[in-house]
Amino acid sequence: MPYRLIKKEGAARRGEFQTVHGTVQTPAFQNVATAAAIKGGLSAHDLKEIRAQVMLCNTYHLHLRPGDQVVADMGGLHKFTRWDGPILTDSGGFQVFSLAKLRHITEEGVTFNSHLDGHRIFMGPEQSMQIQANLGSTIAMAFDECVENPAEYDYAKNSCARTARWLLRCKAEMARLKHEGKAVNPDQLLFGINQGCTYRDLRVEHMKQIAEYDLDGYAIGGLAVGEPAEVMYDVISAVEPYAPADKIRYLMGVGTPGNIIEGVYRGVDLFDCVMPSRNARHGHLFTWNGIINIKNLKYERDEQPIDPQCDCPVCRNYSRAYIRHLQKADEMLGMRLAVMHNLYFYNHLMERIREALDNGTFQQFHDKYVHLLDSRI
Repeated sequence: MPYRLIKKEGAARRGEFQTVHGTVQTPAFQNVATAAAIKGGLSAHDLKEIRAQVMLCNTYHLHLRPGDQVVADMGGLHKFTRWDGPILTDSGGFQVFSLAKLRHITEEGVTFNSHLDGHRIFMGPEQSMQIQANLGSTIAMAFDECVENPAEYDYAKNSCARTARWLLRCKAEMARLKHEGKAVNPDQLLFGINQGCTYRDLRVEHMKQIAEYDLDGYAIGGLAVGEPAEVMYDVISAVEPYAPADKIRYLMGVGTPGNIIEGVYRGVDLFDCVMPSRNARHGHLFTWNGIINIKNLKYERDEQPIDPQCDCPVCRNYSRAYIRHLQKADEMLGMRLAVMHNLYFYNHLMERIREALDNGTFQQFHDKYVHLLDSRI
């Protein structure tokens, strides 16, 4: 069994997840490298420096550029990027439904126009599994329908049923690809995705259904798309009792440091979000006292590091004044250093969460930081 639960504090779980590319200490953050690179100029070597455990790449984007067959010919994502730790590939479902224009959904899959050049593409469960088999990721996500939120109840219900049928097709196709020797990584794992918008009954029924499919992990998808945070927390709490206790749980696309702390509090093990890198590129930097905007005039002559409590490579070497100058001057180094700091902060946040769980002090950690880390200073 890949997931091992070490201990619990309330619903919060301390565990580890064994993969062919290494063991992940959980709860953990997955660093988003959409097109096989962190936006902001960070390499696989940099990810090691900032204590990253998992890299996340995107099936849809890599299918378009450079092409999944190119990645396969280069030996898969691990050889291509030189990242030797676990890699999770998102199925492409979210991008198909968020980026693609003129999409047409049938039982077979989705036909849509590429957001790059407009050419027609078909993607269904089998195609998503074939692309991810070529990419050779550690973990493949099942292809699901991402419904707009809010959605009509009946549409959301039918969509859940379709996503469950697609999940069985994903499982069968992955087994076929492995059996026929067509998977770059023959030990690739498969996670299913729970959907149901913000309808608690649909969420619970869908999780009960897919829990029977004996997958390697279970994700909660379709949240953090505009609904209030409290609604998201309610959905997590409703679904959690029905997620298999012996399997890893992944909350997709979440979120702020406070969101992550609340997710852990409710039994989530894995997270991913573009927020640390995207915010960094705009000068919004995370610290243990809250969020600062490095472009503010008050940092013009500030010799302090971004966060005096941080020991990341950036805070060990550079001042707020210097990073402010770089960002104001649109120097690429300013973006790179900011992204490096924010991602280190997120990975270190997970380390501190794990430490608190190990020590039985996660409740105190939650109460101290859940609002503080999301506040602007």
